[in-house]
Amino acid sequence: MLKDVVNQFEKIYLATGYTDLRRGIDGLAEVIHREFDLNPYDKDILFLFCGRRSDRIKGLLWEGDGFLLLYKRVDSGRFQWPRTEKDIWEITADQLVQLLSGFSVIRTINPVEYKYVS
Repeated sequence: MLKDVVNQFEKIYLATGYTDLRRGIDGLAEVIHREFDLNPYDKDILFLFCGRRSDRIKGLLWEGDGFLLLYKRVDSGRFQWPRTEKDIWEITADQLVQLLSGFSVIRTINPVEYKYVS
């Protein structure tokens, strides 16, 4: 289903490294704001996170009137998630479809410049 609507997102950000997927909406919004200095309340921007187990990802999307929390777990295989230091990368809709289909998008991603919040 997500593959059918990926073109409707204004931007798609992928948080590299590991994220504690026990976090809910508020915890992930805090990661977006504090660690990446981005606004989690920007409409139609999808933020993606992956935990230590690469078989599940979470997404956070502000729809204007509330957050949508997405969760995907694959039955077999793993997502090809970049495990570099904690960083945020912007990906295209096509790259998201590739990622959800099990392909690596690491070589085709351009890192996003952001500043650390002290």
